Amino acid sequence: MPKKKHPEEAGRKELNPNVMGLHAAVVAQPITDTLEVNYMPYAMSVIVSRAIPEIDGFKPSHRKLLYTMYKMGLSTGARTKSANIVGQTMRLNPHGDAAIYETMVRLSVGYGALLTPFVDSKGNFGKVYSRDMAYAASRYTEAKLAPICAEIFKDIDNDTVDFVDNYDNTMKEPALLPTTFPNILVSANSGIAVGMASQFCGFNLKEVCDTTVAYLKNPDCTLTDTLLAPDFPTGGELICDPAALEDIYRSGRGGVKVRAKWRYVKAENLIEIYEIPYSTSIEAILDKVAELIKAGKIKEISDMRDETDRSGLKLAIDLKRGVDPDKLMAKLFKQTALQDTCSCNFNVLIAGMPKVLGVRQLLEEWCAWRRESVKRRVYFVLGKKKDKLHLLKGLKRILLDIDKAIKIIRETAEEAEVIPNLMIGFGIDQTQAEYVAEIKLRNINKEYILKRVQETDALQDEIKDLEDLLKSPQRVKKVIVDELDEVARKYGQPRRTTLIYSHEVKTFDEEETVEDYPVSVFLSREGYFKKISPASLRMNSEQKFKDGDTLCQSFETTNAAEIMFFTDKCQVYKCHVCDFDDTKASVLGDYLPTKLGMDTEENPVFACLPGDYSGALLFFFENGKAARVNLTAYQTTSNRRKLTGAYSDKSPLALIHRLDAEDELAVYSSEPRALIFNTALLSPKTTRSTQGVAVMTMKPRYHLERVVSLAESAIVNQSRYRVRAVPAAGALLREEDSEEKQIGLLD
Repeated sequence: MPKKKHPEEAGRKELNPNVMGLHAAVVAQPITDTLEVNYMPYAMSVIVSRAIPEIDGFKPSHRKLLYTMYKMGLSTGARTKSANIVGQTMRLNPHGDAAIYETMVRLSVGYGALLTPFVDSKGNFGKVYSRDMAYAASRYTEAKLAPICAEIFKDIDNDTVDFVDNYDNTMKEPALLPTTFPNILVSANSGIAVGMASQFCGFNLKEVCDTTVAYLKNPDCTLTDTLLAPDFPTGGELICDPAALEDIYRSGRGGVKVRAKWRYVKAENLIEIYEIPYSTSIEAILDKVAELIKAGKIKEISDMRDETDRSGLKLAIDLKRGVDPDKLMAKLFKQTALQDTCSCNFNVLIAGMPKVLGVRQLLEEWCAWRRESVKRRVYFVLGKKKDKLHLLKGLKRILLDIDKAIKIIRETAEEAEVIPNLMIGFGIDQTQAEYVAEIKLRNINKEYILKRVQETDALQDEIKDLEDLLKSPQRVKKVIVDELDEVARKYGQPRRTTLIYSHEVKTFDEEETVEDYPVSVFLSREGYFKKISPASLRMNSEQKFKDGDTLCQSFETTNAAEIMFFTDKCQVYKCHVCDFDDTKASVLGDYLPTKLGMDTEENPVFACLPGDYSGALLFFFENGKAARVNLTAYQTTSNRRKLTGAYSDKSPLALIHRLDAEDELAVYSSEPRALIFNTALLSPKTTRSTQGVAVMTMKPRYHLERVVSLAESAIVNQSRYRVRAVPAAGALLREEDSEEKQIGLLD
């Protein structure tokens, strides 16, 4: 009897002995261990080494590029080819030349992504406000460090920051750059890591420096007094909300609304847009405006074009006669990216850990880090001066009896014994003795001796001052403040983004701009739609259609009324009658699939005027079922133009019937059979995609054909077909009851 397997063993598959070697290394591992061992190291690598900036305001890619340029001597002098810089940077950044060059482009003056660019560029570096203005290849452009980089690398050789090995341990690179100002707030920065992201909007350099000085003097200062709001290199107008700014400054999260700047040229009847939000592009704006014009939502524009040139950005909008430019721009601000929200998510690495900090917390962290950098610089300088003082003290001892030193050196037989003999003869250490032995013969004179003695006294005073500086937090703070004031004076620029307040923003009620008047609308079976005024209809009431096309529905309504179009793809498109131009009976009208942007091979089958959304729609399907859906199911609070799942797709749609009050309907099948039922037998549903209930039972090869109101049917013997409950098979249609008074879909 075979041995019974353990339940766990029973679930395992037996391995083919021929492939045992292939599976020998496959070991079952819990998913939690996989996440911890494989996924978490990758996630932390992306967070720490790629996507999130540190307290100096730089990501690793930025830091590696700028440090390479610094070591190449590009702080001063002429520019060099970008390709040369990219090649040198690959010693620190192994991610490829394309990624390095893109980083350089973003940091450049020409691209314009930063308020304070770090790369002084020459050539075509593209533009941040255009996705189509591509930058030239690195072999055509040139670059060097911008003057502001003097503050980025100040005292970097004085042990102000730690240095670490590069990726192949062949050279050292700085872990951080010793910025003398809070670059973390000045430079716009964004990154997407694993499970988190970072989004820094830039602030004005002078405002940041002034705010940092105010914070150092009083940590409880009001930040908004000096740090007015974010500032963007593309300018624009920031709609200032004091409460929202306070929340961003406190939590490090939020968003600010920025809109374009424009002017109206009356002589040419056009609008010129010359500054746009930082978060969008020229092409995105043009595409959206074209979409709105095509959809009929914007009718005031006759043409819009991009006139951007070497002098800067410019979008020109030609207006139709009589258009109010203020009202048009208010509409464009509402419906396009000419007004956009710039998000803030101040996620920064502090001691290797990501933290979302408010502005005050960022200033606190930066000031603490900067104090440490200043102290490290002072310690470094102090050590150098102490070493020099130590050498001069040894020199002073020997210079007091120079003849004795000369005698010791002259009487020493071997060169290797010179240093030990000087050490013994004057009581100095080896370092001092070597320094003395290297003095040139020409320097053994009275003037040289007096200068060295005086230098010793000055060094002692400097060392005493530096030691006092290290002991005084107030003096360290003053050093930082003086550096911030100097940066603000040398590199500060006026704000580019203008501040406006919400009460200064003009608003217009769009509904007031829609002229309301009576119209008649017509929908053909092939999807052509016309809107005709009564006057035009009186002149010519004969409707023109394509060959083979006929009238499907017609209504009398008003220009401002809402209208819905149901399609054969279970979707409904919502718009207003005013979205269509007035036309004449002698034209075909608007082709709805194109006008409404319907999907491929999608066609309208029914039009409905929802009005106040009272009443219901009856959906009849070929399988004999009917669904009663309240019109409120199609009511939306937002201006959504398209709703999916407008009705059930379980069976082909036969027709749609509008129901405003209970009625008796005549239902016909292809057998042919008919039945009459009261709509009260159908319970209303709020779910649009409901399959409904069976009304007429169908034999396999037959289907429901049409439904009409009993009053409009040709049925004479009504009692023969009337049913008290559904579903029912109905009765075979007699000849005297089959004459139709109306054919087609009813509204």
